[in-house]
Amino acid sequence: MHSTHARANLYAIGAITLWALLATLGVQLARVPPFLLTGLALIVGSVPAWPFFRQWRRVRPAALALGVYGLFGFHFLLFIALRHAPPVQANLVNYLWPLLIVVLAPLLLPGTRLRPVHIGAAVVGFAGAAVAIVGGRGLHGGFAWGYVPALGSACIWATFSLGSRRLAQQGRGFPTAAIGLFALLSGLLALACHAALEPAVNLTVPELMRIAVLGLGPLGAAFYLWDRALKLGDPRTLGVLSYLTPLASTTLLVWTTGRPFTWPLGLAALLIVGSALVAVRAKT
Repeated sequence: MHSTHARANLYAIGAITLWALLATLGVQLARVPPFLLTGLALIVGSVPAWPFFRQWRRVRPAALALGVYGLFGFHFLLFIALRHAPPVQANLVNYLWPLLIVVLAPLLLPGTRLRPVHIGAAVVGFAGAAVAIVGGRGLHGGFAWGYVPALGSACIWATFSLGSRRLAQQGRGFPTAAIGLFALLSGLLALACHAALEPAVNLTVPELMRIAVLGLGPLGAAFYLWDRALKLGDPRTLGVLSYLTPLASTTLLVWTTGRPFTWPLGLAALLIVGSALVAVRAKT
């Protein structure tokens, strides 16, 4: 059991490492409309699963609906939130999803208990994520309705993650290759949103290459790794580990842009790494 959980944690860390590239690639692709960017990247991310398309026939309608709900719904609501709320605050609200995974696990997964150590680690992890995202800046402005879809996107990713684990426990799960089907359909829906909501744009060769990297990594391989982690690991631990994402993302962005490292980033590292170590070592 311990070796299985250890492998799951490694899969999760692999996904987190790839997700950390999102902010840096996003800055480099700032000219590309978000739905176009997501649609193309998700379709690219689906390509590694194409050789296993025969396994897609084993995907039941409920699993297919859950997959599109997770991959498309998460990005759709997040983009709406970023358009109608300050980006830093919206991103912070969105990063409630790891905490929601921990809190909702006992409700959606039979036999899972909510222990104080997991709650405490998740809260400390969220505090670290807040410090990493805000970076010592003040949060200005009152309520913006964009916070509602930001919270919605967090709820979608948490319930999608737990729902995938629940289906696997009930023997109604889907093969990891099905992530490619979910990504393909979600990518097509995102492109439809681009056609309806965003202006057309001509992409350059460097932009297309970066979109390929985005699709093969953060919006591709990361989802396959996350699926394996969910099927093997403890979702409460995985939720806390997920707070490494904003820390790694912010650190990489600071390094690639030549900005100075600041004390809030060091504090965030201490809080998040500490909470992750506590969660990993916690007994079931």
